[in-house]
Amino acid sequence: MSDRKVTDRSSVQSSLDSATTSTSFFGWWRDARKIYTRKPVLAIALLGFGAGLPFLLVFSTLTAWLRDAEVERTTIGFFAWIGMTYSIKVFWAPVVDRVSIPLLSRWLGQRRSWILVGQAGIASGLLWMSLLDPHTDLWWIAASALLVAFASSTQDVALDAYRIEAVDDEYQGAMSASYIFGYRVALLFSGAGALYLADWYSWSWSYIGMAALMLVGIAATFWCDEPNHLDAEQRGRMDAELIDRLIGRPMHLMQRPAWQRWLLGAVICPLLEFFQRNGWFALLILSFIAVFRLSDITMGVMANPFYLDMGYSKSDIARIAKIFGFVMTVVGSGVCGVMVVKWGMYRPLLLGAILVASTNLLFAVMAMTWDGSRPPLSWLAVVISADNLSGGIASTAFVAYLSSLANKSYTATQYALFSSLMTLPGKFISGFSGWVVDGWGYSDFFIIAAALGIPAVLLVLVLMKQQPEARNKSLPG
Repeated sequence: MSDRKVTDRSSVQSSLDSATTSTSFFGWWRDARKIYTRKPVLAIALLGFGAGLPFLLVFSTLTAWLRDAEVERTTIGFFAWIGMTYSIKVFWAPVVDRVSIPLLSRWLGQRRSWILVGQAGIASGLLWMSLLDPHTDLWWIAASALLVAFASSTQDVALDAYRIEAVDDEYQGAMSASYIFGYRVALLFSGAGALYLADWYSWSWSYIGMAALMLVGIAATFWCDEPNHLDAEQRGRMDAELIDRLIGRPMHLMQRPAWQRWLLGAVICPLLEFFQRNGWFALLILSFIAVFRLSDITMGVMANPFYLDMGYSKSDIARIAKIFGFVMTVVGSGVCGVMVVKWGMYRPLLLGAILVASTNLLFAVMAMTWDGSRPPLSWLAVVISADNLSGGIASTAFVAYLSSLANKSYTATQYALFSSLMTLPGKFISGFSGWVVDGWGYSDFFIIAAALGIPAVLLVLVLMKQQPEARNKSLPG
């Protein structure tokens, strides 16, 4: 271990010890500041901003733009399928994990080079979208949004690996907190900020502004340091040991052709390790991951069109649904963090699953009660509070659960598998959301969205009974 890393470990431990023994609020604040102002922790907040910015711009903000241009809701619903790009990133995660970009990877390193490529693709796609008109260029808007989603999901794969590899275990809590904060702030800009710009100027200037904000993430990529990670030889030995243990005899992986070594190590080993560690129970875990966000994602694609159709202005939506909603999401996340410490993961997961499904019924009540007239802003604030508070609890508990499942030796590919499966069913089903609204109305749609949360509640109960709170994530043997 290098002298720098020893010094870092000593400094961290000293800070943590001081925070534990100090009874002074100012002493605690001073120790926390030492941790949260270190370069990797600050950098991940800026990188998290770049990761969060494009998400709403191809999701709910895009649907608001299309509805404002009087695009049919059935068509808007199909745009949700663009988000499926995030759900299939597992297919190219092994490439991002192990294939170097000529020249660029030699200059910036494996992780930072792929992050930069993703950021450049996002900015280019957003600028392209700003030049298009939904009345005449709907197919090109879909193509440019697909570019943004593909580049963003590629960036996510590299960034997840960077976040885990950049620091020792002592810093992982601070890194996660900083990343989530940066991501949430970006959602505020791409949600409320984009709506304000569209209301004051135009949708074109809104997307130009969002493209310019990607410079924050790009600057952070150049500023941060490439993390230490396993080299090709170390990974090869680790892959060979895993495969030999699983098949019960030497396979001599290092003597096989390069393409076989890459396929087995980058694609097969992460999956084998997960199933070997969990056995048949892995299928139940993956099923739970697939259904947990069904209700949330299905409802989300029609949220902004619903607000507009109920008579709210874009500024109303920005002020209440985005800014106020952002605050409530942060509150929900903070509350869930305490619950996870006190109760473990499963009870907060159960609470989150129940609340997310239940709050969709509030939207149904809103649609039935004020059909044809604009509800008071106070009612919107109540519904938004409940929805975002429950979303903050559910998402925080779920990320904690997913993180507990990944083996650090295969984090990039395994985490990509989990996060892809997490959104794929919801993105597919949400593509029919506009068709349901046009055929049956908003109230029936929100009731159906609530019902989609029932499988998640049932599977959490099964997990609570069958699966222990913590699972061993180390390599077998």
